[in-house]
Amino acid sequence: MRALLIGGTGTISMAITKLLVEKKWDIYLLNRGSRSSELPNGVKLISADINDEEDVKAKIADMTFDVVGEFIGFVPSQIERDIRLFKGKTRQYIYISSASAYNKPVRDYRITEGTTMANPYWQYSRDKIACENLLLNEYRDNGFPVTIVRPSHTYDNRSVPLGVHGKNGSFQVLKRMMEGKPVIIHGDGTSLWTMTHNSDFAIGYVGLMGNPHAIGEVFHITNDETLTWNQIYQAIADVLGVELKPYYVASRFLADCSDMDLEGSLIGDKANSVVFDNSKLKKIVPEFTATKHFEQGIRETIEHIMATPELQREDPEFDMWCDKVIAALEKAKEALK
Repeated sequence: MRALLIGGTGTISMAITKLLVEKKWDIYLLNRGSRSSELPNGVKLISADINDEEDVKAKIADMTFDVVGEFIGFVPSQIERDIRLFKGKTRQYIYISSASAYNKPVRDYRITEGTTMANPYWQYSRDKIACENLLLNEYRDNGFPVTIVRPSHTYDNRSVPLGVHGKNGSFQVLKRMMEGKPVIIHGDGTSLWTMTHNSDFAIGYVGLMGNPHAIGEVFHITNDETLTWNQIYQAIADVLGVELKPYYVASRFLADCSDMDLEGSLIGDKANSVVFDNSKLKKIVPEFTATKHFEQGIRETIEHIMATPELQREDPEFDMWCDKVIAALEKAKEALK
């Protein structure tokens, strides 16, 4: 079986690439060479910018694929380009959408693939919805062999998944914990969330590849483990061996006081309680079971980050913003006494 992955080296796709090599697929990655040194032997690279349609068209002119996986398509114009490039050249086109596109505010915290798609808070999610609609229309009208996959919060060993962090990633939150400083948790930390390790996600995704029952269908791939944000932050503190000092701040307040697009990522996503029903996926991919509990996965992640200096990206701007938010709220408390 031959697959072309557009990207192939990101948080989600790197685990898929490695699993496909183990399963003896003939793998091609189309990207500009990022993280190529981390790829397993046997992966073939097509060096190109997917946005350069004519160059890509020329480089794949004599090739056909059993599966094309798109990991970096965010707006409809990119999907229209893919349809032009891959119509008649692949038996299956798998599009990575986003579980953030499910209806916000949530009407029922139990999410199935039939949950309404609507997110008035996040343009990213609305664009994903538009991409899905375009692809499903192309399937219905012209038989384009699409499968849509909606990940939720998926992580690997390079970054700790959190609710609130700065533009440089999550390390500064770990640093605050290690320094004994309070860390901001949105809401009161009791809303429900799901964290999925990329190695588990890969099992579900690969199970859909070349699967005729997946054509024209939509699936989310998530862990079955449900956590509160308090449990998530406590697990991180436990691995670091420090006391967790949570500072709870309303999500709406955080979104209004930040330029980090917390409107989308919090109000349109993480501030909502969600629990995913994976029964549709398990019906056609019976081997899918998310086996890596968060406590295990986050330990592996933090140990890797602490042993890898280049992943320890400090963010003094975010650190200062946290201190300002906490100081302002403490001052407001005093003023109201």
